[in-house]
Amino acid sequence: MADRPSPTASPVPADDPVSTVLVVGGMTCAACVGRVEKKLGRLEGVSATVNLATGRAKVSHPASVSVAGLVAVVESAGYTARPAEPPAGPPDPTRPDEHRRPPDGPPGSGGAEERRERDRLLVTTLLAAPVLVLSMVPAWQFRNWQWLCFVLAAPVAVWGAWPFHHRALRGLRHGTATMDTLVSLGVAASFAWSSYALFLGGAGEPGMTMPLSLVPSASDGVAHVYLEAAVGVPLFILAGRWLEGRARRGTGSALRSLAELAAKDVAVRRGGVERRIPAADLAVGDVFLVRPGERVATDGTVVEGSSALDLSLVTGESHPIEAGPGSPVIGGAVNSGGLLEVRADAVGADTQLARITRLVEDAQTGKAAVQRLADSVAAVFVPAVMSVSVTVLGFWLGAGADRQAAITAAGAVLVVACPCALGLATPTALLAATGRGARLGILVSGVQALERLKHIDTVVLDKTGTLTSGRMSVIAVTVPADADADAGEVLRLAAAVEQGSDHPLAHAIVAHAHRQGDGRPLPRPVGFAAAPGSGVSAMVDGAEVAVVRPGELSGIPGRLREAVHAAETAGHTAVLVRVGDVPRAVISVGDTLRSDAYRAVEHLRRLGLRPVLATGDREATARSIAGRLGITEVHAGALPEDKAALVATLQGHGGRVAVVGDGVNDAAALAAADLGIAMAGGTDAAIGAADVTLVREDLQALPDAVRLARHTLATIRANLVWAFGYNLVTLPLAAVGRLDPMIAAAAMSASSLLVVGNSLRLRTWKPSRPRAFGHGSGRPRTATGWETAS
Repeated sequence: MADRPSPTASPVPADDPVSTVLVVGGMTCAACVGRVEKKLGRLEGVSATVNLATGRAKVSHPASVSVAGLVAVVESAGYTARPAEPPAGPPDPTRPDEHRRPPDGPPGSGGAEERRERDRLLVTTLLAAPVLVLSMVPAWQFRNWQWLCFVLAAPVAVWGAWPFHHRALRGLRHGTATMDTLVSLGVAASFAWSSYALFLGGAGEPGMTMPLSLVPSASDGVAHVYLEAAVGVPLFILAGRWLEGRARRGTGSALRSLAELAAKDVAVRRGGVERRIPAADLAVGDVFLVRPGERVATDGTVVEGSSALDLSLVTGESHPIEAGPGSPVIGGAVNSGGLLEVRADAVGADTQLARITRLVEDAQTGKAAVQRLADSVAAVFVPAVMSVSVTVLGFWLGAGADRQAAITAAGAVLVVACPCALGLATPTALLAATGRGARLGILVSGVQALERLKHIDTVVLDKTGTLTSGRMSVIAVTVPADADADAGEVLRLAAAVEQGSDHPLAHAIVAHAHRQGDGRPLPRPVGFAAAPGSGVSAMVDGAEVAVVRPGELSGIPGRLREAVHAAETAGHTAVLVRVGDVPRAVISVGDTLRSDAYRAVEHLRRLGLRPVLATGDREATARSIAGRLGITEVHAGALPEDKAALVATLQGHGGRVAVVGDGVNDAAALAAADLGIAMAGGTDAAIGAADVTLVREDLQALPDAVRLARHTLATIRANLVWAFGYNLVTLPLAAVGRLDPMIAAAAMSASSLLVVGNSLRLRTWKPSRPRAFGHGSGRPRTATGWETAS
């Protein structure tokens, strides 16, 4: 093609294709996306997927095609392009975030741009409102009203609509047309004819009024002006796109959250001297320190020290992992206990956290599954309307009709075809739906999320923090059946000892004792001692109390042995309480199931969705939770990349997959899925990578979100049917001269008002749920405080 420079190529053919990500600026609709993909696809061996929301193009190409050549091809299509810079590790939060929005992104997608578009919309509204009122209400048309309307309409038609004019001219230079072309053409035609009528056609005479007439007529001696169309079109479209842009803000927040998870500096020992250095300066083989409460700076192996590590944000493991000499540790884990000395085994791009970052970034580069119907047809609709308008003008003049009647009919075609309703069909429904969803505890990122949410058939559920509370708590306190023991008193003694520990298990026991206690303060322990990996002990009220791992069970009473086995089967952690040398109780600690989890999963089934459990936790824990919820497909011990691979496998078998999670370990799967759903109590990385966030503690918000999406998409379809049906009816009427442009403008406004009114019905939408499950449904029971022998 003449408008495409040839990319640089080596004479030697490439063996394998390579992948390049380009940041593309200037795209505003699906027609733009299609043009970029088509341009790149014309190169031999090149295929491209362009994501409008992120402004990124993922290009697969032979190594013989240079990146500079790809950039030149995109620029030849009228857009800007540059290669994205892949991070060597987790992104640096101090650098400008290029993922916040693409260059030249949509209105409302960035701070300064959003303010400019908001100001443009406000000024346009103030100027357009009087013009619309005076033009549509003949009784209010005072002497010389038309000149006031002209003065107010001029800045709207030029400055207010300038974004559309600018993009239309740019498309014209490159031989393409979008919705911006039709908007610009409609505004220009309306304003140009109105100017002609005022200055040369007699419409500027004092005392002129503009009566409403269903049929245009040149014999009444009155020239009509169409200033209401010149101001209404940019007003409605600016409002629609601004609302849509607000819903799309925040792209890339997952990557910023991942950057915040990484340690910023670290204490290292080099040459026997300890000093703090930036974490980015760590080298493989360096020995660094991790104090209680600090994050592990990078992947490595413990050289000295013992502690419990909280890996829930990285691997999804709900239980703390005991780490000692020789234990591997993962960057981003939080040290819950003692001092650790760790030897760095991987740094930068080789760490697990960096791999998660790349997975999220790669998944976000993918193309949205559904594109706007209005934008998809714009490339055909615009030239078709222009052709019809020119044909109508030529036919009327050729048939000997009055010049004003011919121009009136041709102008009516252009005015009536302006796609206000097409532009408002989606964003107004989205605005109403997202507002209603927010009141129901459901936050939706945009219309694409609603479209995908409606069509999903598989839901991959994380365990920790999604189906469970995500917090360690006491499940049961079991005492021997044949002993004179009080479970509450034993719990109180154990909690007194655990006051001296920073272990998550200790926090759970102490908190439970406070909740179950009678208001008395816990005794103060004396001579507290901790044995790493074993337990803690102290003197409490004159007795030696130890809280330890059960170890050998042969010397433990049968009731307590059963409690230990039950805890292990359920995936919980059991600790033994000894008073002196006598085993007095077994305390089971674990992550508790949400009370509403069963009902939520059952509602998903009734909606026709297939639940799948994927967790980084142990097999026993995962199977126990799945069994209580009736979930048959379980994937335990899943690392972040395993979850993303599971999503790809399900998609490969034709599934439309939603992922529900709350941790950094879920971020890659959330971004790779057709739809990501994050729990509000989760990490910022998970929420940033998700399309939907459930801010309500009630897990029933999940099936409610599906119902809301289905109702919203039905509303959007009705809006689009009306918008297209309106054009199918009014365009022929305008073409045969049976529709005055004034009425055409009124019909256009009425069309938009009907679309808005239909969308506003979503504000009162209420979810309908099954009333009861009946007996024997297998609903999980809430755990009691403790068990005692009967």
